[in-house]
Amino acid sequence: MPETRFVLAFVFLAACAPDSSPPASQAASLQSPSSPPRVTRERVTADIYHYQFDIPVGMTPNARVRIHRIVREQAPWRPRPSAHALMLLHGDFASFVTNFVPPLGQPPSPSPGLAPYLAARDIDVWGADRRWTLPATDGDVSDLGDMGVAQELGDIGVALAFARATRAVTDGDPGRIVLGGFSHGAELTYAYAAADGRHLSAIAALDIYYDLSPADVDLQAFACANAAAERDAVAHGITDSDNSFFITAGQLDRSAPDDPSPIFPPYTNRGAMLTLAGLTYAFAPYTALYHLSAPLLDADGTVVALRESSEARVSAWFAGAPPHQSLREAAELDAIWCHDSPRPELARIQVPLYYVGAAGGFGEHGLYSTTRVSSTDVTTHVVHRFGAERVAEDFGHGDLLYAADAPELAWHALAGWLLRH
Repeated sequence: MPETRFVLAFVFLAACAPDSSPPASQAASLQSPSSPPRVTRERVTADIYHYQFDIPVGMTPNARVRIHRIVREQAPWRPRPSAHALMLLHGDFASFVTNFVPPLGQPPSPSPGLAPYLAARDIDVWGADRRWTLPATDGDVSDLGDMGVAQELGDIGVALAFARATRAVTDGDPGRIVLGGFSHGAELTYAYAAADGRHLSAIAALDIYYDLSPADVDLQAFACANAAAERDAVAHGITDSDNSFFITAGQLDRSAPDDPSPIFPPYTNRGAMLTLAGLTYAFAPYTALYHLSAPLLDADGTVVALRESSEARVSAWFAGAPPHQSLREAAELDAIWCHDSPRPELARIQVPLYYVGAAGGFGEHGLYSTTRVSSTDVTTHVVHRFGAERVAEDFGHGDLLYAADAPELAWHALAGWLLRH
């Protein structure tokens, strides 16, 4: 079958190609399982297709790296060659598909998606899922406790090597590529570039901070408290930071919006979803007025609608969340913000950097990190609708991916930067 030859050629090249192979430990894990990688292909829109590769990397229940490619085709199983390539890393309570190709999510979203937008502009888009997103065999999540930042950085290296080797076959281009990420995926982008940097020509961070400004002492204290609590929970055997809260909020908003909410009484299910999206800082104050989606507020400060992203797009994002997430990962990512443990330092990053923030998300608080790298090629852009006095209503964290105007306000500039790098 063409897909079998497709994958086996890529695995061989990923293990053998000069300057594109992963470190020895990663190469060994690629080759250790007896079963070959599995690949699927599905149409996204027009001539843009989604390839998904599952690569076994061990014997535990979820030991595989899932890699995605969104690319234009010139014929079935024949990607159109591109001189520009990007690998995207998703955020929390999400996967590559739900963040970047939401029409293919479950449930499907009306949002067109950043990855198809970039692919339509002849950018070869790749992605990697963190292991906790993958359907566990028979519900077995016994390896969640191993899913920390070190493992994730290793998986990113495997995915990048695989993408470069694949492009050597399909595009005749084994060159380095851009690594980008959204939210905690952007924090991992910084961490990978600082710790290793192998395979990278540049990095793009979508709405995150890595180093906190000395002025952000409250945000650092919050991160330190979270890291301590999460580490304590892990020490007591708790490994699953499950996403049932988001899933329930999204599903009930879609199925019974006017019924009383079981998670936010006395709100309705719709009111609960709007509150979670528009007043997120009440639960997760990553910035003082941090919110996932820009809210429309009434005189009492209640969220009555969403300004930028439709409720259908946001509820699909929530409802499509993977059921499990690693608590160890959460503790280690918070520890990076806390500065209380050894971590890759941004000064090691010398490749070009692009940062785009959302005024109502991490926004301007993410700018300090861009001053900590050693690169002389740094571009920043914070999307906003209003002045500082209306941050509570401004463009939200998730609006970078799901807002109706995201292509105009955020994606167009990102695409232009990618085509220049």
